[in-house]
Amino acid sequence: MKIIIKTISILIILVGTLSMMSCGAPTASSNKGAISGNAAEKVYVAPGEHDSHYAFISGGFSGQLSVYGLPSGRLFRVIPVFSQDPEKGYGYSEETKPMLMTSHGFVPWGDSHHPDISQTNGSIDGRWIFINENNTPRVARISLKTFETEEIIEIPNSAGNHSSSFVTENSEYIVCGTRFAIPFPQRDMPIKDMKGEFKGALTFLNVDQNTGNMDIAFQLRMPGFNYDLAHPGRGKSHGWFFFSTYNTEEANTLLEVNASQNDKDFIAAINWQKIEEYIDRGAGKKMPARYAHNIWDDNKHTATSTMKREVLVIDPSEVPDAIYFLPIAKSPHGCDVDPTGEYIIGSGKLSASMTVHSFTKMLKAIEDKAFDGDAYGMPILKFDAVNYGLLNQPGLGPLHTEFDTRGNGYTTFFISSEVVKWNIENLEVLDRQPVYYSVGHLMIPGGNSRTPDDKYLVAMNKITKDRYLPTGPEVCQSAQLFDISGDKMNLLLDFPTIGEPHYAAGCAAELIKDKTTKIYRLEENEHKYGVKSESESKVVRKGREVHIYMTMIRSHFSPDNIEGVRVGDKVFFHVTNLEQDYDVPHGISMIGANTSELLVMPGRTATFTWEPKEVGIWPFYCTDFCSALHQEMQGYVRVSPRGSNVPISYTLDGDIPGE
Repeated sequence: MKIIIKTISILIILVGTLSMMSCGAPTASSNKGAISGNAAEKVYVAPGEHDSHYAFISGGFSGQLSVYGLPSGRLFRVIPVFSQDPEKGYGYSEETKPMLMTSHGFVPWGDSHHPDISQTNGSIDGRWIFINENNTPRVARISLKTFETEEIIEIPNSAGNHSSSFVTENSEYIVCGTRFAIPFPQRDMPIKDMKGEFKGALTFLNVDQNTGNMDIAFQLRMPGFNYDLAHPGRGKSHGWFFFSTYNTEEANTLLEVNASQNDKDFIAAINWQKIEEYIDRGAGKKMPARYAHNIWDDNKHTATSTMKREVLVIDPSEVPDAIYFLPIAKSPHGCDVDPTGEYIIGSGKLSASMTVHSFTKMLKAIEDKAFDGDAYGMPILKFDAVNYGLLNQPGLGPLHTEFDTRGNGYTTFFISSEVVKWNIENLEVLDRQPVYYSVGHLMIPGGNSRTPDDKYLVAMNKITKDRYLPTGPEVCQSAQLFDISGDKMNLLLDFPTIGEPHYAAGCAAELIKDKTTKIYRLEENEHKYGVKSESESKVVRKGREVHIYMTMIRSHFSPDNIEGVRVGDKVFFHVTNLEQDYDVPHGISMIGANTSELLVMPGRTATFTWEPKEVGIWPFYCTDFCSALHQEMQGYVRVSPRGSNVPISYTLDGDIPGE
């Protein structure tokens, strides 16, 4: 045991040393020659022209999703998902607060990791993009018509929702695997007794093909391993899902040593179509589970949060021929399936080779019962019976693989800081390119589908020192764009990214850009407090509440002068943007409001609250530059003492009506 620990410790020190060496400052000559002379031409998008591709890059600890153009690397939008966003008022407005409700209450922060675009017949279709939240297990659905979050569902019985959110070939399911094993259901017990007692939840969310709405179809209560990444089968392997696992030792402390004792870990192969058949015959048991389901209504411009109370749980013993384990090099990260569905790629982070398993051989091994024991009653297939081959010494620290349509894989190597192109069938390295530095995931548009794009590859790097202007002890994260259309990868561009990107999804712009929503039609506005014209503006007192039904249009508010508010009132600004012109939002901010400003899209209604604590005259104004008379777009609220008899009054078109 001491020898094993010493060996692993030496390896960790070596890995750290190599990583630091790879992150050193480039020499003047290497920096000068890092990008070829014609690269600027290949990423140049002339003024007024559009990028050819969208890239949706996760924000990591920012909790958001960022939209970039390729090949320019320009940041177009940050979509608020799991964290409050003061720019747009997301999580601050009364309408969007329910989106951040959980079983733990209002959680205004998240850790977003893996976006994936909806698919039809194995190809991305541009309808929705799904992304997971790691810390408070959740999955969100974002509309690619509005580029706004429309739904968030919490995942119960899970902790560290990491191997998520990955989409099956017809968007039948979004899968979510737990990173941390926990008691399932939760209970008080000694941590040291976790082995065999803690479990890992693999959750399958079904998707309504018309609305996109998600629901938990079932959960598998799996052994208490760590489930890291996942990938759907496709083509011949459609109906299966594959999850990489580590810590099959079920250790609970010093995992960098204690979770590296076994010679191999596993890829869990899940036949979800077979499980569906068992469910139809009555398998599974409804168990109590408390989790939030938050849905945005685009007509009412309002979100609702519903607390659900049960989930269907499947024990592996109920589905005896639906779950198998494929041995893989220890401590794997990536678990990737090529576009044909034949090759299952595993990346052991501490291995000198990459494992390629064959789906065809896997089925034959199952038929022949070529088992090498079991794990908690689930068969472990013999390594040689399922293995297609090994890619030997491709690099140090393999993480994640994406594919082109020419039979090639592209793998990131964290320690040696490079992307390696290799042929899957021949198990031959074709090209390698350095990245700067310590690359995590990579993305090829459509790379998680049957029809990846053969044009671009984006590498997402964890460390960027010496690549950009310094900004104190922390610098931005980096993405690097490669042209993969030829035999050799060609580095085209560095561009900084928001947060700490973990993964990205991408697609051709033509799949989305002509379908986007440009305005919200006023006649379709069903918001409870929405108004259709200035003549409907009003101020209403309801006890200690004051409701202001306000409109905004270039370049004034209606009403713009309001009296009769008292100290201690709770004032609701229900603000409707009357514009019906593309890209003319208006903003509003109120001095002393302990929320955010609102950014209200054309035809939308949004609400913020204000609780005045002092008497006086308090201004509000438009926060989004909307016209030449933007500065004139303002108003006042008069606040009188508590108990005052000043009546509610307000100005509409210069008149001051009574309450």
